[in-house]
Amino acid sequence: MIESLSFLSIPVMVGWLLLPISFFGVAIFSNWSSNPLKIRHCWRISEGLLLACLGVTGVVGLLLLVDALLIDTGLPAIGARLGLYPDALAVWMGMMVAFIGWVILRYARDYLAGDPARETFLPWFLTTLACVLLLVFTDHMLVLAGAWIGVSLALHQLLTLYRDRPEARLAAAQKFIASRLGDACVIASVLLLWDHYGTFRLPEMIDGAAAVGQSSTTLAWASLLLAGAAILKCAQIPFHGWLLRVMEAPTPVSALLHAGIINLGGFLWLRLFPVFDGFTAGHALLLVVGGVTAVVAVLTMMTQTSVKHALAWSTISQMGFMLFEIALGAYVLALLHLMAHSLYKAHSFLASGRTVKVSAGSFASGVSGTSNLLLAIVGAGMASLVLWLLPELVQGKSVLAGLLVVAIASVILGIPQGASRKTRALVVLLALSLIPVYGLLHALLGGVFGAGAAMVPPLEATFVAWVILISLFLLSALILFYSRFRAVRILQARFSHGLRLEQPFESLTRRLASDALRGPRMKRDHLSGYAATAGEKS
Repeated sequence: MIESLSFLSIPVMVGWLLLPISFFGVAIFSNWSSNPLKIRHCWRISEGLLLACLGVTGVVGLLLLVDALLIDTGLPAIGARLGLYPDALAVWMGMMVAFIGWVILRYARDYLAGDPARETFLPWFLTTLACVLLLVFTDHMLVLAGAWIGVSLALHQLLTLYRDRPEARLAAAQKFIASRLGDACVIASVLLLWDHYGTFRLPEMIDGAAAVGQSSTTLAWASLLLAGAAILKCAQIPFHGWLLRVMEAPTPVSALLHAGIINLGGFLWLRLFPVFDGFTAGHALLLVVGGVTAVVAVLTMMTQTSVKHALAWSTISQMGFMLFEIALGAYVLALLHLMAHSLYKAHSFLASGRTVKVSAGSFASGVSGTSNLLLAIVGAGMASLVLWLLPELVQGKSVLAGLLVVAIASVILGIPQGASRKTRALVVLLALSLIPVYGLLHALLGGVFGAGAAMVPPLEATFVAWVILISLFLLSALILFYSRFRAVRILQARFSHGLRLEQPFESLTRRLASDALRGPRMKRDHLSGYAATAGEKS
């Protein structure tokens, strides 16, 4: 071992651990202090701590690269003694969390100026970020479960910043109920994994799975419970109603939720999939629920006239695609999807005024839908040819090729009407560039999961995945190009309500939340909430 590198690893790992703890400290002090000057200092210190977290996490990544060059830095051993799990996944996620947290905090500093909720926002925002970082950095399953619970409890306080708004409080209470179900799933899954492997240490579980390499009923149940937790956290059908109703929260809170917290269901699986043996019952559940949610959410999003509501359905659909990719063993693609969605959705909410303006421009008239359709067919054909000639770009998985082709066709179909020929050609080229860009990013992140990520789904799963993709393509084409037919208009009306798939769980949580808040129960015609409003606008 090179002593200088070992000596460097110790303070880096200590700093990596102390930074999330420092967030807790600043949160407690800012909540306790009533001095405006000291609270302003807390905002500046918080921004500095987030930048420090970004930098220290980057140093951890550099040390991991040095370690990969067979120069022993002692990083994994030092991390294990501190209860940390320094690997590539933790580095990428940690840097993303710190960067997005820093951007949102800077935005919130001015956005909430003069707002009474400003001082309540800071401590709970920092507590939420601290819990997320502990969830990402830890190597102990009990700490992971505790951080998972802590994230949702702290987020609940952010969702109820404006306690004088009954609907906001009711939506937050519904989300609270759904989160507790997810917490129960995580705790039960952790206990089942402990029962199977005899340890709470994640590296020891992964080593045990690699050595034994066999499945069991205990692991099958653990995978199902983890899938249930991810489905609840990612607001998948039929548990998605709460996400549609928490839009009354301040913009920084919405950005934190949609760009960060909701992704944790995917991260949970990206972190824990090595403890399972290949395609599990949990993968099957994610495939069906994630795939169906993606189809319904995309079609519902296409029927919305409110940009705000469309963003909510966009989040639901992207989470569905991410879980769909995880179910197929496309873990690198799922990580790319998670990171890209986080950055995109943070920008969409923090620049919501610009988002509305751009969205309004898409309804301009000029170019016929047939032109876009022909361009999409040409673009999809070219993409299919490239992926057929270079199947290694999608690990030889036909479904992933189909998913990439559908994404390229969707980008081309979304060309605003009235766009010039030059703009249309540029969009087509940018859409086709998704293939080399994906190949480059996949090569960059390919080492995050190692050889253990090469899971091949069974034939039945591949068949179901293709049915989902083909259904998405056909139904989207119907809504885009055949809306003049009465049957398609009826279909649009049904999807404008999200097929009302949230109503059973929505009715239950609304009743329980109303009782918990000791407020009047909502009338039956309000059970649809957001869906009814969207239907009227349609």
